[in-house]
Amino acid sequence: MTAIMEIKNLNKYFGKFQALKDVNLSIPQGRIIGLLGKNGAGKSTLMRCMLGFLKYQGEILYHETPIEHNDTRMFKKIAFIPDVSALDERLTVQQTIDYVRGINPSWNDQKADSLMEKSDLPMKKKVKTLSKGMKTKLYLLLVLSLDVEFLLLDEPTIGLDIVFRKEFFNTILGEFFDETKTIIISTHQVDEVEHILQDIIFLDQGEVILFEDIEELKMKYKEVKVPREYMSVLMQHNPLQVWEGLGFVHALVHEEIDVPEAEYATPQLVDLFLAKIGGRS
Repeated sequence: MTAIMEIKNLNKYFGKFQALKDVNLSIPQGRIIGLLGKNGAGKSTLMRCMLGFLKYQGEILYHETPIEHNDTRMFKKIAFIPDVSALDERLTVQQTIDYVRGINPSWNDQKADSLMEKSDLPMKKKVKTLSKGMKTKLYLLLVLSLDVEFLLLDEPTIGLDIVFRKEFFNTILGEFFDETKTIIISTHQVDEVEHILQDIIFLDQGEVILFEDIEELKMKYKEVKVPREYMSVLMQHNPLQVWEGLGFVHALVHEEIDVPEAEYATPQLVDLFLAKIGGRS
């Protein structure tokens, strides 16, 4: 599988604090990748290094080209949607579109016109009058109007209601993603994006704990459900994660384990995450 980005021995310090520790990743082209970690795990720092926003130690190559600090060449091919947009609230929606068109050589008029025509954005209203959801939609459509091949999303739907969140990811899939594009999504709302992710990165305390194809990862484990009275039997199999609810005990175990009186299901990504990282100090 062709790599769009190679990250080698990446370290990032803020003073004496080490935010990233010897990160090594080969990011494949044409995949949707989830980036999961607790608060402070280093997810945003990693993305900002990948974009060249931060100085770092190590090497980051984009199509074998080193990414340097404030490397404006990268903005022609890589787009970023952060958790807080940088829209100028003094401008109208139309003025914002015109401004972004004027400063971006990768702007695609045909794509932009199509996206804006299907949106319900009020072109004459100032950005400051828009709801958070509408601001996020505007930011998203501006980014999708660029001819880029790599999209980084850092908690892009924080503060949005469930309707906007669903529309957001549907737009990403419908208007951007294909086999030549790559998307990395950092989010705490794992259950809402799990169905679109193909690969997953678990990051903890600045270290990559896991980077794997999600389907292959899930095949290694299974979720078991047993009546509460069978909990002692279940515990004999050293489950990786245990939780209770409505008279039953649920657990995550290795695929080869069989538990008497158990029902089985495919594990959820959040349970795999908790099993790998939840108990780490």
